[in-house]
Amino acid sequence: MGGSRLWLLTIVLAVAAVSTVVFGQDAARPQTASQPGISSHESLEYDIEWRLIPAGTAKLTWAAMTGANSSGELRLHIESAGLVSRLFRVSDDYTASLGLNLCTQNTFLSAHEGNRTRETRVVFDAQTHKASYIEKDLVKSSTVIKDIEIPSCVHDVLGGLLVLRSLKLEPGKTAQIPISDGKKFVQAKVESQQREEVKNELGTFKTVRYEIFLFDNVLFKRSGHLHVWLTDDDWRLPVQLQVRLNLTIGTITFRLRKQEK
Repeated sequence: MGGSRLWLLTIVLAVAAVSTVVFGQDAARPQTASQPGISSHESLEYDIEWRLIPAGTAKLTWAAMTGANSSGELRLHIESAGLVSRLFRVSDDYTASLGLNLCTQNTFLSAHEGNRTRETRVVFDAQTHKASYIEKDLVKSSTVIKDIEIPSCVHDVLGGLLVLRSLKLEPGKTAQIPISDGKKFVQAKVESQQREEVKNELGTFKTVRYEIFLFDNVLFKRSGHLHVWLTDDDWRLPVQLQVRLNLTIGTITFRLRKQEK
């Protein structure tokens, strides 16, 4: 499967990259998470496929919160399965706390990937315009610390999914948005490409396909393509996400299998 960050790279990119429409040229800044297509509580479960082989599952959960400075909390759990799990076992948990306008306040990752165990925490400070990144390798007992400058409102790799679902970027249009993983800040581009039908075990969906440009030395050095399919309706469900990397790794696809509200 590749390096120890492959699983986190693929699922987080796939979900993260959808944040790209939020502060584009034609996008209005939302005030809360109570937008069309976004429930106060929601759970989305995906089957992960690698080179046509069942590779694992991913579960993304959103819970809105009350309070003057809170929007809610996102949680992501990734678990490898089958042959892939025997080759390279993965069990990752990621949490993101979002404030007003769905701006990220902090994130935490607990990653168990192969023989590596890491904990990564990022704090996004809107007042100082700083992101503080701390990664601890619990096996090697080493720590990486980094601070970068950011805008007053920036999105982590998950929060933008909610914002994207509250907007409608028609095919042929593009947008630019600020996004950060705590180690790097970029203005990422998203392109609404075309309407397509997507079939999975839940049925056939009319969707809009987006390409998000985070590879090729934008946020990530690796060459690749990231596509996201959202249903072409008020719910705008992310029914499919796909990362196409080089021939050594190939294509990884996330297919929605269950939704709970």
